[in-house]
Amino acid sequence: MSAYKEGDPTTLNRLYGRSQGRPLRKGQQDLVERLLPQIAVPEEGPVTAERLFGEEAPLHFEIGFGGGEHMAARAEMLPNHAFIGAEPFLNGVAAALVHIREQHLANIRLHHGDALQALARVPDGALSFVYLLHPDPWPKARHAKRRMMNDGPVDMIAAKLKPGGEFRFGTDHPVYLRHALMVMRRHAHQFDWLVEGPASWQRRPGGWSETRYEAKARQLGHEVWYFRFRRR
Repeated sequence: MSAYKEGDPTTLNRLYGRSQGRPLRKGQQDLVERLLPQIAVPEEGPVTAERLFGEEAPLHFEIGFGGGEHMAARAEMLPNHAFIGAEPFLNGVAAALVHIREQHLANIRLHHGDALQALARVPDGALSFVYLLHPDPWPKARHAKRRMMNDGPVDMIAAKLKPGGEFRFGTDHPVYLRHALMVMRRHAHQFDWLVEGPASWQRRPGGWSETRYEAKARQLGHEVWYFRFRRR
């Protein structure tokens, strides 16, 4: 994932580190070689539902989908909606491909690489939902510019969402939480925080499936926070 370079809003600066962990199993490698090319977001040109799926549909975009479990659950829940997932980590892409194959999901397309480079090619006002769930917190202060929740990426998310579209953000990291809310306060002219009290951010909303990172956080005894913002 990436964010704008300070002082140059037209340039994207890579923020993620390694792009692969343990070696893929044979079945996963086969999916990467055979299925991924069939459902990959094109490397150039506009990223639209009509181009990727052959027809117009409400379009969702997940930034850094991890293992793909949330994206797959949402796609299964909303079969008439179109989903784009972006993830730089090859092992996560392979895990998502397993979900897509086993759940027979025809309404997902994947971008293996920088999320913002794909998001930038989505026409303004085209998205119904954007998801950013448990992103890398980059907890040290000197790394704050590397967080996805920063002014440049949030401006892009706002531009790509249609009026009334929803941006969902979740984290279990208190430092990232404080930073993210500070950023979103600066974008109050673009987003309304959908909140009715502590329960709004302390309980997972309906239709918001648990990710593997959320499950791990709970196992470690961490509190998890959920936020929904509506595009003005």
